[in-house]
Amino acid sequence: MKNLKLYSEVSQNIQLHSTEEVVQFAAYDIDQSRLFFASSANFVYALQLSSFQNGRAGSALPVEVCSIDMEPGDFITAFDYLAEKESLLIGTSHGLLLLHNVESDVTELVGNIEGGVKCISPSPTGDLLGLITGLGQLLVMTYDWVLMYERALGEVPEGSYVREADDLSVTCGGISISWRGDGKYFATMGEVYESGCMSKKIKIWESDSGALQSSSETKEFTQGILEWMPSGAKIAAVYKRKSDDSSPSIAFFERNGLERSSFRIGEPEDATESCQTLKWNSASDLLAGVVSCKTYDAIRVWFFSNNHWYLKQEIRYPREAGVTVMWDPTKPLQLICWTLSGQVSVRNFMWVTAVMEDSTAFVIDNSKILVTPLSLSLMPPPMYLFSLSFSSAVRDIAYYSRNSKNCLAVFLSDGNLSFVEFPAPNNWEDLEGKDFIVEISDCKTALGSIVHLLWLDAHSLLCVSAYGSSHNKCLSSGAYETELHGSYLQEVEVVCHEDHVPDQVTCSGFKASVTFQTLLESPVLALAWNPSKRDSAFVEFEGGKVLGFASRSGIMETRSDDSVCFPSTCPWVRVAQVDASGVHKPLICGLDDMGRLYINGKNLCNNCSSFSFYSELANEVVTHLIILTKQDFLFIVDTKDVLQGDVALGNVYFVIDGRRRDEENMSYVNIWERGAKVIGVLNGDEAAVILQTMRGNLECIYPRKLVLSSITNALAQQRFKDALNLVRRHRIDFNVIVDLYGWQAFLHSAVEFVEQVNNLNHVTEFVCAMKNEDVTETVYKKFSFSKKGDKVFQVKDRCSNKVSSVLLAIRKALEEHIPESPSRELCILTTLARSDPPAIEESLLRIKSVREMELLNSSDDIRKKSCPSAEEALKHLLWLLDSDAVFEAALGLYDLNLAAIVALNSQRDPKEFLPYLQELEKMPESLMHFKIDIKLQRFDSALRNIVSAGDGYFPDCMNLIKKNPQLFPLGLQLITDPEKKQAVLEAWADHLIDEKRFEDAATTYLCCCKLEKASKAYRECGDWSGVLRVGALMKLGKDEILKLAYELCEEVNALGKPAEAAKIALEYCRDISGGISLLVNAREWEEALRVSFLHTEDDRISVVKSSALECASGLVSEFKESIEKVGKYLTRYLAVRQRRLLLAAKLKSEERSVVDLDDDTASEASSNLSGMSAYTLGTRRGSAASVSSSTATSRARDLRRQRKSGKIRAGSAGEEMALVDHLKGMRMTEGGKRELKSLLICLVTVGEMESAQKLQQTAENFQVSQVAAVELAHDTVSSENVDEEVYCFERYAQKTRSTARDSDDFSWMLKVFISP
Repeated sequence: MKNLKLYSEVSQNIQLHSTEEVVQFAAYDIDQSRLFFASSANFVYALQLSSFQNGRAGSALPVEVCSIDMEPGDFITAFDYLAEKESLLIGTSHGLLLLHNVESDVTELVGNIEGGVKCISPSPTGDLLGLITGLGQLLVMTYDWVLMYERALGEVPEGSYVREADDLSVTCGGISISWRGDGKYFATMGEVYESGCMSKKIKIWESDSGALQSSSETKEFTQGILEWMPSGAKIAAVYKRKSDDSSPSIAFFERNGLERSSFRIGEPEDATESCQTLKWNSASDLLAGVVSCKTYDAIRVWFFSNNHWYLKQEIRYPREAGVTVMWDPTKPLQLICWTLSGQVSVRNFMWVTAVMEDSTAFVIDNSKILVTPLSLSLMPPPMYLFSLSFSSAVRDIAYYSRNSKNCLAVFLSDGNLSFVEFPAPNNWEDLEGKDFIVEISDCKTALGSIVHLLWLDAHSLLCVSAYGSSHNKCLSSGAYETELHGSYLQEVEVVCHEDHVPDQVTCSGFKASVTFQTLLESPVLALAWNPSKRDSAFVEFEGGKVLGFASRSGIMETRSDDSVCFPSTCPWVRVAQVDASGVHKPLICGLDDMGRLYINGKNLCNNCSSFSFYSELANEVVTHLIILTKQDFLFIVDTKDVLQGDVALGNVYFVIDGRRRDEENMSYVNIWERGAKVIGVLNGDEAAVILQTMRGNLECIYPRKLVLSSITNALAQQRFKDALNLVRRHRIDFNVIVDLYGWQAFLHSAVEFVEQVNNLNHVTEFVCAMKNEDVTETVYKKFSFSKKGDKVFQVKDRCSNKVSSVLLAIRKALEEHIPESPSRELCILTTLARSDPPAIEESLLRIKSVREMELLNSSDDIRKKSCPSAEEALKHLLWLLDSDAVFEAALGLYDLNLAAIVALNSQRDPKEFLPYLQELEKMPESLMHFKIDIKLQRFDSALRNIVSAGDGYFPDCMNLIKKNPQLFPLGLQLITDPEKKQAVLEAWADHLIDEKRFEDAATTYLCCCKLEKASKAYRECGDWSGVLRVGALMKLGKDEILKLAYELCEEVNALGKPAEAAKIALEYCRDISGGISLLVNAREWEEALRVSFLHTEDDRISVVKSSALECASGLVSEFKESIEKVGKYLTRYLAVRQRRLLLAAKLKSEERSVVDLDDDTASEASSNLSGMSAYTLGTRRGSAASVSSSTATSRARDLRRQRKSGKIRAGSAGEEMALVDHLKGMRMTEGGKRELKSLLICLVTVGEMESAQKLQQTAENFQVSQVAAVELAHDTVSSENVDEEVYCFERYAQKTRSTARDSDDFSWMLKVFISP
């Protein structure tokens, strides 16, 4: 569904030497884009195609002229350009074969052909040359002029009448050789004597050997026209059918000589038409031909699709012009035409979609327009809904569909304008199959040759017309009664003198007149309507400059807001009206020949093949750009993102490589048909993109992004029914309605939702799909609703009560606003069953009420008629839920009859459930409830029921509580008897003992006066204070308390708590020496001195003093050893770091990336360079001095700091960081600092100031070394250069010593010993 539009036409004249001279031949130089023309006066004219871009239409061409010297009476009969020799090859009537070098202007005679040269045709591969002589002989030679073979074209038996050579000779276009694209075969046409008359047949030759491959049937071929499609699929020829006076046909033959298909050149009844020449374009999709009619010659361009040949363009010339055509070999849509008088025209075509903004397709086919509204049906051409017939071929159309007006303007090949006014689209179905004859409009003003056509409003047209060209003489009479020359931008007023019938198509009564006209200085390449301003448009000039146009005011060059400049010329220009923060602005989109898509002059995409606009609203505001790339990926781009610059400009965003194809990226759709094009969209709730494949069939796709956008728009307008229909039609998750709308806001709109949908089956589907998740952040998170503000209501609540709340609101809406009916009751049951958790009991109660009503046998009850039967309702509930869950819920209601009905309807075996129900029926009510609760594991209710059953069931109550310990608090609350409560408490405490919760168990034992068990529990948890408290409650004697205290002292000390053991020894055992010894072991130096001084015994004081001195001596040794280790680790770290940096620099100099080098390899290399061997760091066991064999080792480890255990392998990948971690792990712990300060105070107190000062200085040196080493390592980790002067350890140590003494890390130091 596309039309071929002429968007650029430039005509210029060659200044011939005389008026009698005519142009006969043309040749093309692909390398330098030059055209060569040979005239009847043996002159060769050379011109550059670039001159058509620089010169004005109608002006004289700058050409290079050279004369070919020939004998009198000799003239040029064949002419072509040989790119390999950069020369022209010329054949003459006398048989001369001349090679003319264009650059040196030297002509060389390379051969003499008997009978003259009638045709020259180089092969596409550039290695062979085919010639046809005047005697009908085929010659094939190399470019070195070596004849390979000679064949006779005709098949005339001996003795038959043969015309003379002059009679056999044909005109220049009468004989031809056509090569296949790969040069392996070529086709010729020769005469055959058959049944007493001369006919013609096509012969297919093998180029290398000259063997005849195949031949066609003999037919009345005309003009000897042959044209092999470049792709090699078909050979086009023209013949007239036998015994048929109709117009000739163009037939297509295969390489085997069989005819594949054909079509008539003109109307069947017109026998005066004849074809002069045929030319395929380089893409093999367009066939151009020159057709001679009664009063004019016409250039016609055909296109094949869906097994039908369409006439897409017709350009008329006077008969005397003698027009000839050729396609540009490098540009498939550029047609070069020239006349005998030397007028050369270059016409550029473009494919435009035949689908308009309202999804109506107008497909041009000769003098018909095939009309199909795609919103009604996707009918690919040549099928259509109805057609419009005109007096001549259609060249261009413009469609207007706004403000309830639907008008079509048509420019015809005879220069006339025709207009059609359509009824409202909802009445188009009545026009199916009809053909409307459209009359030409009454126009007395010269319109010229219209190139561009555009509606400004319902009564005004804007067009670009060309005047002064020779083919204008074939236009209507009013078109050439003017002295205008050049291109004009003109405004045409359209008036209809007939009243339009609303349900009919108006095809006559229109009158057109030019009301405004301005001369164009630069060629116009496109017109686009401006939807943001009334009666205005945009005009694109050559080079990409776009200016605004206002009705009756002309082009507005000074208005900067209406001017845009594309970086390159864009034949395809469309304008979208977008919403920019509440203001409607135009978005000018342009697509050039290279696939670059520009938006307001900025590059958006570099590989676009086609694009379109989509609007989800009814006010013509475009909301999305539809972009199809050359990779066959369809992108849906929000216009808001384009305006805000969120979409990456250029080619990155729209190129999908293999990695991005695997990602969760839903911004594009992979189109399965290669080469498909976007031809239109269905706006609004349809949310469809229409594609046409290379085969011609139509495909309609519904991108998820557009569908979700339509649903969002429907919800914004509170059109719940339309939103639900979209969800059902496109199989979208129903939750999207609630999540896009905001589920809390939906609660307030549930009534409106139910009333709008008005279909309980649809509501039931909706209810069944509800789930506790936000699908816009899970299933559809790729569409980023929250980022783009697509949420209608942003009220968000992260609680998991969405399903129950929404279904409750719908249930209330159904109960209050929908009349009672069986369907309503089933829908309500669905809302209960789908709640989270399911309200099964409430559903069963509703069914129970229906069942009770049925048992009353009141047939006149209106409510009974408005409800489904209990069996139907129960089956519906069982279909929604698990039958076991429903059966258990029925049991939970303690209704055995209801449970039996559920079991029967769930197809259970009566042998399974009837005995159980009968057993329950025989039990007392409380015991029955207890049994049911136990089965359903409702233990709280079971406990209440068994307690209410009486004292006789207390053992069952205790068993239930013991099996379910969570029931102990409830049991204490329900059981009031003191003895039984004591039993419950004791059982609870026993349970806590089993769970190793001794402290809680001891408290519980105290509550039930079980003192011995409480004392044992306290002892198990190590609470010696609690044991002694309980002992006091048990009235133990002094000896027993003392014995218990000694036992506790040993146990607590064994648990590693010597300080608490010392407290027991001093307070309960009165063991002063033992208490002091325990305090020394606990490193409580100050407390040990205090107790010693309290009891004023010199022996005890000396013990503390000697222990403190011994410990200080050991710590001094350990600190010195640690200082050496800090230096060792730091030295090793700096060596490894330096070697790594040197290796990295070496690799970089060799243009190798460090990233590509394996870490183990680099680390091993650095280790080998450093010359240091591997080492192992373990936990040091032992100490230089210890006070007690049981605790000295652990205390020494505490003072040596926490370290990482394990090994550091030299050369390993993590060696550097492991060394840094070891340095950090050597820091002094807070416990070590506290004990160190206590030891210093103790030494000072006993008069050992020298030892204290030595200990403090050694500890300070270690801490300064460790902190300085860590800071140095941290600074070098992020540095690329380790400078020994900058990263000097002594400098860091001095800085740390001067700045860190006042910090909290050094607060353990005594000020009196701090050195200046």
